[in-house]
Amino acid sequence: MKTDDYRVRPGKKISLSDVPTDDARGFTKAEAAVRKPQMLLHLTKLQERLYAEEKQSLLVVLQTRDAGGKDGTVKHVFTGLNPQGVNVTPFKEPTPVEQGHDFLWRVHAHTPAAGMIGIFNRSYYEDVLVTRVHGEVKPGEVERRFEQICAFEELLQSQGTRILKFHLHISKDEQKQRFQERLDNPEKQWKFSANDLPERKLWDEYTAAYEDMLRATTTDTAPWYVIPADRKWFRNDLISQIVLETLTDMDPQFPQVTFDPKTIRFQ
Repeated sequence: MKTDDYRVRPGKKISLSDVPTDDARGFTKAEAAVRKPQMLLHLTKLQERLYAEEKQSLLVVLQTRDAGGKDGTVKHVFTGLNPQGVNVTPFKEPTPVEQGHDFLWRVHAHTPAAGMIGIFNRSYYEDVLVTRVHGEVKPGEVERRFEQICAFEELLQSQGTRILKFHLHISKDEQKQRFQERLDNPEKQWKFSANDLPERKLWDEYTAAYEDMLRATTTDTAPWYVIPADRKWFRNDLISQIVLETLTDMDPQFPQVTFDPKTIRFQ
C-alpha cells in the first residue's frame, strides 16, 4: 500500500468531497489481520530503541469529527507498546485558566520529551476549527493561527520531534450510524453528547474549515494524511503502516555503553 497516496501535498487545495471515506484500495480485512502482528512487533522494537536512545520523539495528532474514531485509533494502533514510552493527551474545551493565555499555551507542556511517543486526541487544531465554525475568531485571525501553528511545529522539529497528523475522514452516514450505535448500547451511551446533534448540523461549515486547515498547515516535514475512516480496520492498518514507516526512517539506535561488558563479573 502506498501511504503517500493519502498525504496532503503543500500548496495544493483539497476537496474532501472528492476523497472517499471507505476506499480500501482492494485491500481486505483478512489481509490486514494477517499483517497486524508483524507490524506491531516492528513498532514495539522501534519504540524500545526510541525510548533507549532518548534523542528523538514522535508526535501523532488525531483530528476528526465527532465519532470519527480517535479513541479507537489510539486503542488499536498503539496497543502493545510500552506504556512508559507513550503519552496520550486528550484536548477538551479550554478551562478559564487556559483561555487566559494564547491558544498554544496549554499544548506545549504536553509535547513528547526525547524518547517518547506523544499522541494528541484532538489538539491545537481545534482552535482553527471549532473557533472558526462558531465565529469565535475572525478569518484573518484564523490565517494568523495557521502561520503560528506552522512555526510551532517547526520549533518542535528543530528539537528532534517528528510530527504526523491524521485527519480521520468519515462520511455523514457513517457518523449517524456510530451515533445510533452509541445510543443503542448502554456501555457506550456515556460517549454521546447532546452537543453532538447541533455540531452535526454544521457539517458543511466544518468541511470548509478542515479543507482550509489541511491546505495551510501540511508541510513536507509535518504532513497531514487524510485517512479513509469508515472502515475501522483499514484506518488502523493504514495509520500503523505510516507510523511504522516514520519510525523506521527516524532509525533510533540503542546508546553505546561506556564500559566493556566482558569485564563485568558477578560475585
